[in-house]
Amino acid sequence: MPTDYYELLGVSRDASTDEIKKAYRKQALKYHPDRNPGNGEAEERFKEISNAFEVLSDPEKRRLYERYGPEGPKRAGFGGFHSVDDIFSSFSDIFGDIFGMGGLGGFGRRQARGADREVELKLTFIEAVEGCRKEVSVSRQMPCDSCAGSGAAHGSRPTACPTCGGNGQVMHTQGFFMVSTTCPSCRGKGSHIKDPCPSCDGTGHVADEDKLQVNVPAGVEDGQTLRLAGKGDVLKGGLPGNLYVNMRVAPHEHLKREGADFFIEVPLSYPKAVLGGSVSVPVLQGTKEVEVEVGTKPGDVIVLRGAGAPRLDGPGRGDQLVRWTVDVPTELSERGEELLRELASELGDAKVGERRSGLFERLQKRARGKRK
Repeated sequence: MPTDYYELLGVSRDASTDEIKKAYRKQALKYHPDRNPGNGEAEERFKEISNAFEVLSDPEKRRLYERYGPEGPKRAGFGGFHSVDDIFSSFSDIFGDIFGMGGLGGFGRRQARGADREVELKLTFIEAVEGCRKEVSVSRQMPCDSCAGSGAAHGSRPTACPTCGGNGQVMHTQGFFMVSTTCPSCRGKGSHIKDPCPSCDGTGHVADEDKLQVNVPAGVEDGQTLRLAGKGDVLKGGLPGNLYVNMRVAPHEHLKREGADFFIEVPLSYPKAVLGGSVSVPVLQGTKEVEVEVGTKPGDVIVLRGAGAPRLDGPGRGDQLVRWTVDVPTELSERGEELLRELASELGDAKVGERRSGLFERLQKRARGKRK
């Protein structure tokens, strides 16, 4: 059996998204569990082609797959489908197109699906870079315990909707065509509740505050989202929704981040820039002593290899880029100015410092103005 995603779907490596979707629909129709009841091999193949479609139909996951193979999308948070229900939940629109008009087994009427939920997770800069395990609280709809999700009060039960006969759909004639629409009486539920459950007012579900553990992969960035399949609203007999966790990462005190790389500007004194030496540079945690080369110019950049964040799209870590700036003094003692004039003379710049109303006086005035 082929393990290459393109081979699984029977498409070329330059296939368009529409071609990939068309191939998946054809394969899904062939290996769908309703067409192959009790056939474990068909179900496994159904999962494999669904994983392939999920990756190849998403431009970013497809790029990661082509570069790193099946491990690539996993680094971006996609671990593959592990159940048929999860597949139906993610691709309900596709299966509704294939089976939505009463054509196949349990999909004569599309399964209800719980709503998706969304939460925000705040992370420190280091937690996002190194990865962590965090707890989130989410309010989601769960089946009511009092009525076991039926919506009917104790001692009673729902009855078939008289309008649609329990199908949830009603048929209308439009010219030569028969059109199926959601039943207006039961709104697609297929049932009627005469005596509603007092705990849930007949809805069959109640709000529940749940705490979930989230494994945050190393290297996530501010604004990225993790999907927890099946952790949204849960409806009795239906497919659970998903939970989307939006990452909000606090900035670092010194470092700026772009992808897996860090950036920082570090000031040098003029003597150190000219003569060289060492300086303490802030890194992800703490500082690192870095050598300054003789004759370093403002804007020169050095690279601290592997001092960045783990790469989500591949192995290894990014780098930290250090850009040197040079501090120009705005105030000088008489001795300091004298030494600087001597240096200027030594360098052949005789006009520097000839008058106190020159550069240093202007800088001193500017500095005094800022302090006011």
